[in-house]
Amino acid sequence: MPPVPPKISPANRRFAWGVMALTIAGVAAVLFFFNPATHHIYPVCQFHQLTGLNCPGCGGTRARYALLHGQPAAALRDNALVVIGMAAGGVRGGWYALNRLRGRPNGHFFPSRLLLPLLVVMLVFSVLRNLPAFAFLSPP
Repeated sequence: MPPVPPKISPANRRFAWGVMALTIAGVAAVLFFFNPATHHIYPVCQFHQLTGLNCPGCGGTRARYALLHGQPAAALRDNALVVIGMAAGGVRGGWYALNRLRGRPNGHFFPSRLLLPLLVVMLVFSVLRNLPAFAFLSPP
């Protein structure tokens, strides 16, 4: 039987949510004001640097930058998987929050049974975006 996690007080929970919200807002502000294509403060993809191939995350920072600037088409060109993943995560988060507000059981936010299909999708996306016929999946 797994150990039972300790109870978290409502004040500590609110504090944790506040810290998380401020962190997300801060990261979004940095990304909003500093274009990844022109400012070199962001981490470089080691896989791309070593192999010259695009990993599933290549172009993800530029895609988020484009989304923050209201350019969904540019975001999809930079990394469609990240954009679709963010949309799916937002829908899942909204569903999770709605169930919580209604007092319904939620289960896990990301069920483990989805891990293998997600890894397969990422692998297929990685292979396709590196083939000449699917060059439109690679960031410009």
